Amino acid sequence: MENNLRKSDQFNDHSYGLHANWYNTLYPEKEQKIKVIKSLNSYNGSINHWLQNLFFNCLNPFTNNKNAKWLTLGDAYGHDARYLLDQNIQDVTASDLDDSFLKVSHEEEFIKDFSAQNAESLTLEDESVDYILCKESYHHFPRPYAALYEMIRVARKAIIIIEPQDPISKMPSLLYLANLLGRINDRTINKIWKNRFSYEKVGNFVYKVSEREFEKFAAGLNLPMIAIKKINPNFWFPGSEHIKADRKEKVFRRILFRKKIRDLFSNWGVLPSQTLSIAVFKNMPDDSLKKSLIEEGYRLVEIPKNPHIQKSSY
Repeated sequence: MENNLRKSDQFNDHSYGLHANWYNTLYPEKEQKIKVIKSLNSYNGSINHWLQNLFFNCLNPFTNNKNAKWLTLGDAYGHDARYLLDQNIQDVTASDLDDSFLKVSHEEEFIKDFSAQNAESLTLEDESVDYILCKESYHHFPRPYAALYEMIRVARKAIIIIEPQDPISKMPSLLYLANLLGRINDRTINKIWKNRFSYEKVGNFVYKVSEREFEKFAAGLNLPMIAIKKINPNFWFPGSEHIKADRKEKVFRRILFRKKIRDLFSNWGVLPSQTLSIAVFKNMPDDSLKKSLIEEGYRLVEIPKNPHIQKSSY
């Protein structure tokens, strides 16, 4: 048992080591990092920018509070923090496992505050920030559940996770087929469920999320509510940053059509949405925030209180 734990720790260290060096490998020179940062402004109005806003629009109910304190996790060069700053939120700290890129972003005045943080062991005090945003980073973590508990420890109001959805939890036919084939030959499932075991070049297994996963997480900690929004933003392609998000562009019209069909199927439950935005609340949000969440397309799920525990676990 002890040897197994030691091997697990070594893998964890190795995985984070690969991630820490990833952007420095891609952009080893400071000039290259500056070029990436400056290029972001030139993407305004492009298809790439439009697709990114599909993610960022999920934050609209939360950005009404301009005095809130935010932490972004896995924010390699501060793109997420920059969005929040652009919403006139002043207290935003961008963080990543390695802060080399963030230092350059700070020098270029792209972001204000930054910090090197390992999501599994945050160096912040309990409830020291209002909101934690983890956008498209959760699936990179070698031990995402450890990071999840750290986030909920440090956040005072809520954490927001925006990640690809695990489709099998919303596709009973695929689950039935997987169960059936599993009784015959487990490897046969992989031929149908192509991304059952997905790994990225940087070295991580891709953890996709599900609604039920976060319901159980909140219930286990006796937390009051989660909010879930379904989005379909996965239409990126190389060069999308150079094409305008304009109906005059044939490529953009085609994306709008494909997205409309996908949204229709998702709303009717025929297909799961590509991505979920999930907010886990430490305390019950007020009526104003609830209203904003519903208007933004979130579904609110109230978690019944544990009848055997009088106070919240957090």
